[in-house]
Formats: sequence, C-alpha cells, structure tokens
Amino acid sequence: MSWRYAYLTHYRNNDKNMADQTTGRQLQRILHYSVTPCRPLLGLRRNECALYDVDCDEVYPRLYIGDVESARNKQYLRLIGITHVLNTAEGTRFGQVDTGHSYYRDMSGVSCTFRYMGFPLVDQPSTDISRYFYIASKFIENGINSGGKVLVHCMMGMSRSATCVLAYLMIARKMSAAEAIRTVRMHRDIRPNEGFLQQLADLDNELKRDRLYY
Repeated sequence: MSWRYAYLTHYRNNDKNMADQTTGRQLQRILHYSVTPCRPLLGLRRNECALYDVDCDEVYPRLYIGDVESARNKQYLRLIGITHVLNTAEGTRFGQVDTGHSYYRDMSGVSCTFRYMGFPLVDQPSTDISRYFYIASKFIENGINSGGKVLVHCMMGMSRSATCVLAYLMIARKMSAAEAIRTVRMHRDIRPNEGFLQQLADLDNELKRDRLYY
C-alpha cells in the first residue's frame, strides 16, 4: 500500500509542478492585458523629455528604461542624475547603438564615477539574451546600491532593455515574471519579442525551483 501511495504522490506532484510552469505564451498574455497608463503625445511629455526629445521612463526607483536618444544625450543624463548606463544593443550593425566607454569619458565628476556596460545583442527571438541576465542584474544592483541611477537602453527601449530590466526585478527583487511585467508596464509600454519572453519564462521557472529548495 505504501509504495502505491508514494507512486501516486510522486506523479501528482509532477503534474502540479508542470501546471505551475511559466510559459512564454502566458507572459505574452500578461503583457497584452497589462495596461500602461496613458502617456502624453511626444510634444506634450513632461518638460525634460520634451525639451531633450528623448523617450525615457523611471520604471522602478532609480532605474530607467530609455531609447537611443536618451543614451546619447549626455546633457539629459546629467539632468536626471544617471550614473550608470547599460547598453543592451552595443555595436555598429543596424539596430544597434555605437556608444561605449569612450563616449561617456567626460561624464565622471568629482562626486561620482560614471559606469558603462554594453551587450552586443540584436532584437531577434533567436538571440540568447539569458546569458546576460545575471550580469545585467549585478550591474543594475550595484548602481542602485551605490546611490546612483541606472539607465538601461536599446534602440527603442522596448525589447532588449526591457527584458534585462525584467530579469533584474526577478533576480534581485524576487519578483515573479508576471509581477515584474506588471510593475514595468505601470510606467512604460514594453514589448519583448517572443523569444525573450520564453527566456524570461525559463528564468522564472529556474528561480521558483531555487527558492523552493533554499
């Protein structure tokens, strides 16, 4: 009797674990049905964005997602107090942003040391962005913990940069993928591609397993 009970319990637990698995399709639905509050049109954005013609939002305290113009406008970065920039589209190919350490060499001042990191990613579902999840999370966390402000950007500030920010919220802030998406969507419209969403789902499942055993 005991072996049959153990056998059935094992398979019931397996079924439950499979039912609890996060999928990319589930995250697509959450992304689709999460509502970003209405943002003003380009010419009517908050004063600093309109003045500098950038698309940038604070999506979590001291953490910003922005587009290429946000990253290239050093006057704007100084205005909002950015001390760390994570370029998730580093490179010279189409759809990439060719900034680097040398571009920001004049950003460090007496009161702070400016930090830059770049990932050579392209916005395609087949791109393995997951290899950078923990590196990105550590960079962002170090920036925030040091009292700085972090800008994570790509070309449009919607897919690559958003994916890395979501991974940070999941890894460092212990959010589920669904919670992370809803948190960011409260402040910015984001659209990670389907391959990136699946990699976030895989990360979500990995973190759930880790927290179950530790």
